[in-house]
Amino acid sequence: MTEATYPPLDIPKPVAQDLWVVDSGPMRAMGVIPIPVRMTVVRLASGEILLHSPTRHLPQLQAALESLGPIRHLVAPNIVHWTFLKEWQTQLPGALTWAAPGLRQRGTVKRSGVRLDRDLHEGPLPDWPEELDRIIVPGGGGFREIALFHRPSRSLILVDLVLNFEPEKLPFPLRPFARAMGITAPDGKAPAYLRAVVRMGGSRACEAGRRLLATNPERVIFAHGKWFDRDAGARLERSLRWLTR
Repeated sequence: MTEATYPPLDIPKPVAQDLWVVDSGPMRAMGVIPIPVRMTVVRLASGEILLHSPTRHLPQLQAALESLGPIRHLVAPNIVHWTFLKEWQTQLPGALTWAAPGLRQRGTVKRSGVRLDRDLHEGPLPDWPEELDRIIVPGGGGFREIALFHRPSRSLILVDLVLNFEPEKLPFPLRPFARAMGITAPDGKAPAYLRAVVRMGGSRACEAGRRLLATNPERVIFAHGKWFDRDAGARLERSLRWLTR
């Protein structure tokens, strides 16, 4: 089977001025399906580093990131992408951890002992980097995904609202299923269960989707699969038709 991930792994790879990705994994969906996972790294105007959806911690990765600037912000953007936070917090006790609203109320989060310092609610937030716009995409059952728009590079940063798997990187028996679900390249989208959850957010979710499109990004980075490095605005519009129409 072709490796599911996007090597080289666990190193910062530049994609734009003050913007990097760190590819990692594979993680095992449902315990068996190998999927790639990705962190986005932003160097702020202050020179500080923000990690969006941190992947696994490795000493050499931390050292590489700290060569770019001091790591001062960790972001848990939805109810799934928080599981590596504690590893980073142990090594970086002074970093501020930002979380999707409602994450701290979840039982698994409480039991994990992870520290969540600030909730990423709407409106002004003290200490939040001014060059990063927040778009909160709501859904049912307390779901929220916090999308970030990095204005200097015109980059939209998501996690699960777009999945864009390359079929050749999936186990052969799963390829027809992934194609049927619409989560394969070149213009993947959210999986069916997540589309159902987000649609429960009603008009607020639809408006958030339109706000994502209105950023007209030069690139769209997300956690799983091949991110949109060209024709990003048009590809995002096709990926989000289930939400915005």
